[in-house]
Amino acid sequence: MQNIKDLTLTEIEQHLTSSGEKPYKALQVFVWVFHRGVGSFDEMTDLSKELRERLKENFYISRPKILASEKSKDGTTKLLLELEDKNCIECVLIPEEERLTLCISSQAGCPLDCGFCMTGKGGFVRDLKLSEMVDQVFAAKTLLSANQNITNLVLMGIGEPLLNYDGVVKFLNIAVHQKGLGFAPRRVTVSTSGIVPMIERLGKETKVNLAISLNATTDEMRSRLMPINKKYPLKALLDVCRKYPAARNRHITFEYILMQGINDSMEDAKRLTKLLEGIRCKINLIPFNPFPGSEFTRPSEKTILSFQKILLDNKYAAIIRASKGQDISAACGQLKGKLKK
Repeated sequence: MQNIKDLTLTEIEQHLTSSGEKPYKALQVFVWVFHRGVGSFDEMTDLSKELRERLKENFYISRPKILASEKSKDGTTKLLLELEDKNCIECVLIPEEERLTLCISSQAGCPLDCGFCMTGKGGFVRDLKLSEMVDQVFAAKTLLSANQNITNLVLMGIGEPLLNYDGVVKFLNIAVHQKGLGFAPRRVTVSTSGIVPMIERLGKETKVNLAISLNATTDEMRSRLMPINKKYPLKALLDVCRKYPAARNRHITFEYILMQGINDSMEDAKRLTKLLEGIRCKINLIPFNPFPGSEFTRPSEKTILSFQKILLDNKYAAIIRASKGQDISAACGQLKGKLKK
């Protein structure tokens, strides 16, 4: 039996019309599943009893299983979810002044093994299915109070979204469908380590925001930190960013994790201003958040501010992102690792 949350609107319509139902019934089912988030077919009260019974014979509706959650004193909440095959993934709710952002995972484990990221240390298991990405949204919603709503989605959790391209695009289409999860495209961001061919496709096939995990200003250092750079070096990555069809008044975001003595020199800052010339962008400076066994440390506040000043002096929008959830297992993979121990 198939999880109906793994079907797109088109696929639901194909199933229904093949059994003699009118095409408009598909949108009714789609709304119940993705917009209203019902847990059973019996709740779909505008469908005939006969159709509900046929749906029950062919499909089921998954319910997210929350194994654990941790809430920080700053309001950040991390969830550990168990999948049907007993693998685990994480998502994080991040409150800010006027936003409540949900950071979701796109893979179980990650194949990229970036040196500064805890997720890659556990190895890669598999891509997430559409239902497993959608259920992270529904799981997070169970924690909200009556006056709260998730305002933004970022695919910035466990895994590399563009290596699960087809599944991620299916999820994005449902996320921005106003009868689906109902997010405006400008409130959805895909973060990638730099899978160049897929960046080009993403720009053509969606209208969501793009974030690039950059983290170095030379190929030598970026290849050390991020092995994917050996396949898609800086020139190829930045060339495709220059061509990215960003919507009017939107910018590509470059994420730059600052690590003491690695990529935080004033020479790095100056090189960064040159590398990004001609790209409409903003830069998120993220002081490294240490995790057990990491070889990297956070730079001093003086270094962080000096790095930012060089970017600002060169007319870049450069924001120092405050670390969230430092008193809980906030980095991807930490909550899962803690429970295993």
